[in-house]
Amino acid sequence: MKAIVYEEFGHHPALRSVPDPAPAPGGVVIEVDATGLCRSDWHAWRGHDPDVKLPHVGGHEFAGTVVAAGSGSGLPWVGRRVTVPFVCGCGACAQCVTGNQQVCEQQTQPGFSHWGSFAQYVAIDNADGNLVPLPDSLKAPAAAALGCRFGTAYRAVIRQGRVTPGEWVAVHGCGGVGLSAVMVAVASGARVVAVDISAAALKVAGDLGAEATVDVSSVDDAAAGVVEVTHGGAHLSLDCLGDPRTCCASVRSLRRRGRHVQVGLLPSDEGTPAIPMDRVVAHELEVLGSHGIQAHEYPGLLGLVESGVFKPELLVRRTIDLSEAPAALMEMDIPVPATPGVTVIKPESPKS
Repeated sequence: MKAIVYEEFGHHPALRSVPDPAPAPGGVVIEVDATGLCRSDWHAWRGHDPDVKLPHVGGHEFAGTVVAAGSGSGLPWVGRRVTVPFVCGCGACAQCVTGNQQVCEQQTQPGFSHWGSFAQYVAIDNADGNLVPLPDSLKAPAAAALGCRFGTAYRAVIRQGRVTPGEWVAVHGCGGVGLSAVMVAVASGARVVAVDISAAALKVAGDLGAEATVDVSSVDDAAAGVVEVTHGGAHLSLDCLGDPRTCCASVRSLRRRGRHVQVGLLPSDEGTPAIPMDRVVAHELEVLGSHGIQAHEYPGLLGLVESGVFKPELLVRRTIDLSEAPAALMEMDIPVPATPGVTVIKPESPKS
């Protein structure tokens, strides 16, 4: 198969021919129809994830069709269109048996713990516990965003963030997951203030329903800007970028008894956030993490997508092929993306 391979962290990835994957017992092989290019993939390429072993193929949010299944699977997967949460559960640990596969003790992650979806095929273990069937009405580019950014935002805002109608929600960082969070919060009846350094990203956030914006490039204090716009601070704030500055700004932008949800990854080599714990105590703030979404949560999410409440296709702003993926990955070194929203890679079918 064709795949995007890198043999050194931070060095130029290359389109190469590599052996096709084989399904493990209970697992499957999926032909990739579309896969998103996410900042987490950039972190992996840059060497920020200790689970990544070289040489490596990244990619973790995708949609495709099952083409092979190993022995032991209890369901007829071959021929079905599916997506997969980026955190795949083992199905047997204490977290999995209680429905918390997103923090599985033996989790696997395509594009991190093993080769991922920047390829024509990807292998996934524990198919019965991790695969999510897709409705025919949902096209592959939009479905790919459900595996990470849209699914992650859904859990962060609704489950961990416990958003309620009328609350102010601050979204710090309006990349793919941040814009997804804007959509989820607006659809939940919340009032959203979007925070970013990119005027283009803030324009998209406004188009998606954000009531207010804070342009970090033009203010001295992003948190103070949120407090001013919301007349006292957000009820719920999310750091969707993953930077010590956005993390701290998110906590500081909360009103009393507010809730901060950390969504973006915080690699140790970028510094440890100096979270104002005095404020956390004095204002009884909640500081929460959010790590993906479980496969069993998808029926509710897909129901909202099919009803038109959520429209992940609105986030897809650029579609490229595999040969363009290396350059697109390296472009993420630039802090302000040229194209807001989600970039989707569509591998050429092996049959063509």
